[in-house]
Amino acid sequence: MKRKIAAIFAADIAGYSRLVAEDEEETLRRLASYRQVTDDFIAKCGGRIFNTAGDAVLAEFPSAVEAVRCAIDIQESLRTRNMAYPPSRQMSFRIGITIGDVVERDGDLLGDGVNIAARLEGLAEVGGICVSRAVHEQVANKLSVQFADIGAQEVKNIPTPVHAYMVAMRREDGTYAMPQVKKPIKAAAAGAPAWMWPAAVTLVLLAAIGVGGFLYYTKLETSATKPAVVASSTPAPAPLVSASPAPLVAPSPSAMTAPTAKPVPPPQLAVSAPPSIASGDKLATDIIPFVSDRTRIALATEYVPAGDSKALAININGFAGWSVAQPNQDAAKTSALEQCQKRADNVGSPRKCELYAVGNAVVYAHGQPPVPPLPWVKRDALIEKPYATKDVPLLREAARARLDSLFVPGHKTRTIALGPGGHYFFNSGIDSLEESARRNLQACGAVAGVPCTVVVVDDVFVVPVPSTLRVTGFFKAADSSVIMPGERSDVVRKLADATAGWNAVAVGTQGRPGLGLKAENEQSAVNAALGDCAKRDSDCHVIAVGPFTVGPN
Repeated sequence: MKRKIAAIFAADIAGYSRLVAEDEEETLRRLASYRQVTDDFIAKCGGRIFNTAGDAVLAEFPSAVEAVRCAIDIQESLRTRNMAYPPSRQMSFRIGITIGDVVERDGDLLGDGVNIAARLEGLAEVGGICVSRAVHEQVANKLSVQFADIGAQEVKNIPTPVHAYMVAMRREDGTYAMPQVKKPIKAAAAGAPAWMWPAAVTLVLLAAIGVGGFLYYTKLETSATKPAVVASSTPAPAPLVSASPAPLVAPSPSAMTAPTAKPVPPPQLAVSAPPSIASGDKLATDIIPFVSDRTRIALATEYVPAGDSKALAININGFAGWSVAQPNQDAAKTSALEQCQKRADNVGSPRKCELYAVGNAVVYAHGQPPVPPLPWVKRDALIEKPYATKDVPLLREAARARLDSLFVPGHKTRTIALGPGGHYFFNSGIDSLEESARRNLQACGAVAGVPCTVVVVDDVFVVPVPSTLRVTGFFKAADSSVIMPGERSDVVRKLADATAGWNAVAVGTQGRPGLGLKAENEQSAVNAALGDCAKRDSDCHVIAVGPFTVGPN
């Protein structure tokens, strides 16, 4: 046996026995699904599960910060999953965390640290987190988390009171739901003389009678509002969970005034062909557009195996709502749409939710949105430059202000997809670059009607953004009316072969093109294009730099 200091995490499911009694098979199936979520988050945050029993999980972490971060991730992820079920069938964890001296024996941990974590879990609200003062002191200045001090609490089999704090969970609109504060032990009571107790009891009874009479005669109705535990999906500064599933944010689309958008160089001509979606098809969760990868996994494990009275709704901005175990399909459709729209409305999404599936059949009428061919992002040190909102082309001032307030302070991974006419979508705090790019490209393509381009990843532009010329739209050589028809295919081929550096295209009065390819900077590409054009034509001017059409500043 050896002793060590560790952050101890204890969790179990509220009302588990009742859930099993009502529907054992469905509860056990969902428990396995939810446990997979908790186990994955614990491993991701560097924790180790050292004991399980039924619905309970005990884990250790080397850091209190990681333990609290993991607990928030778990609660927000499971809260989203629970939205698919009626309140009586929701499966919610309580979580307690402390730092303590524990004894390790054969991989298991024993001692007061484990016992206190279990007692703190009992103090937590359903879907909530309760931590000890030691954890609060370690975490308060390191995570963007708010706490409610519930004071010293007497807990079973622990000789001294435990000073505890509740974690305030963030709602979908970015505000925080403060937990209900449990009554602390009054410090003076422990040392109060014995003669004071009868007087205290008498005063309490008189006060209760007075309050009761007042309520009776005034017919005052009171209700205690229990705070909701809601997964945050607003792309806001310092979100509680950087990997929480974040929604796409979009402006109202402007009129389409530019040619078709293109991905990063080399320019592409064809749109990729994702698996088609047609109304009546069998639901395939791995190709549902707009939603997060985590939502796809949740749908595969919880929605698909459920009975027929179920429905799924989605929103271009990445929101989803689904409902299962309903009395009939009409009730399921109504519930799914309401859940999805509530989430979208809470963050001001301008898009309406639509039914995607009823039962396991697709009813979505719009098919797959157009996206460019893979790879969606190609990194090239020659063209990358630090991100500045003022340099994002084609946007109006309101759009730039939105990026400054929401995108700039967002957590990695974050991207911006840009389309014709100033269509743009962005997100932040996404698990992977592939998911961030996919969701933005799908949303942007659905609005623009043509493939869009990922122009920013985290803190850098990943396409060549001109600074000496003004961007006017997106460039597609095959459709360029200013290039001679017989020359267009040659330009397309040469641009496709120029896979690195800066590219520029110039034309003269006869429409004969000149190319500057694989240059180290914008000016070199422009000069080379003008020089090449001058050999074949007169009055040459640059019409494209990278994926953009350009004009004079």
